[in-house]
Order: sequence, then C-alpha cells, then structure tokens
Amino acid sequence: MTITLMNPRGLPEIDAYRQVSTATGSKLVFIAGQVAWDADGATVGEGDLAAQVEQCYLNIGTALAEAGASFDDVAKLTVYVVDWTPDKMPLLMEGITRAAAKLGTTPVPPATLLGVAALDVPDHLVEIEATAVID
Repeated sequence: MTITLMNPRGLPEIDAYRQVSTATGSKLVFIAGQVAWDADGATVGEGDLAAQVEQCYLNIGTALAEAGASFDDVAKLTVYVVDWTPDKMPLLMEGITRAAAKLGTTPVPPATLLGVAALDVPDHLVEIEATAVID
C-alpha cells in the first residue's frame, strides 16, 4: 500500500480522520471538488447535508476507480461546507458513514474542513476534493 495513516503521539486522536499520511507511490491523482451530482448532473439530497456528503464520497470513489485507485490510496481530503457550524458535524459524519458502508471502506485520511459562504450552485451544501497516491 502506498499510503500510511497515522495519529502521532502528542497530537489529539480524531475519530473522523488521521492527522498524518505518508505516501510512497509514484503517481499522484488529484480529484476535483465533487458535489452532490448524480451521473446525469442532477443534485442529490437537496437541502440534506448528510445525503450530499454521501454523494460526494460516492463520486470521489467513482473518480478514484477510473484512475485505478481507491480510498485506501487517498492521502488528503478537503471538505467545503456552506455556512458551517459545529452542530452540523453529526450530519457530516452520517453522510461519511453511509458512503463508507456502500464503498466497503472507512475513509479516514487527513482532512481539512472549511466553512464557505457558497458553492457553485445554491443547492450544493458541500464539496469535497481528494488527493491520492498510487504506484
């Protein structure tokens, strides 16, 4: 495996992700920010953050597969949430958990979560981008 995930001693252990990843592969895969669109470009889960997070992760899974990768190869995620407040964390985690069950994995690479004012279209509540490393 090209990615090793770690929680170093001296840093807090976060259940949702690991603090550090190391990569030893030779091919970088950059996945553009994925929103809650289905294959036809229709928004999934309008007004439902958990459903949109789930769809974003499923879209990332599809993009990774096309590149010959999987969530095991993801070195870093960046999550953008419209009007983020900490009380939205359970919905974020619910969407991740549902996607993980469908993908058969537990995606816990280092992640950055950013609150933003808006995304590309008003119906989108979340956008997630990924960087993976494969051999």
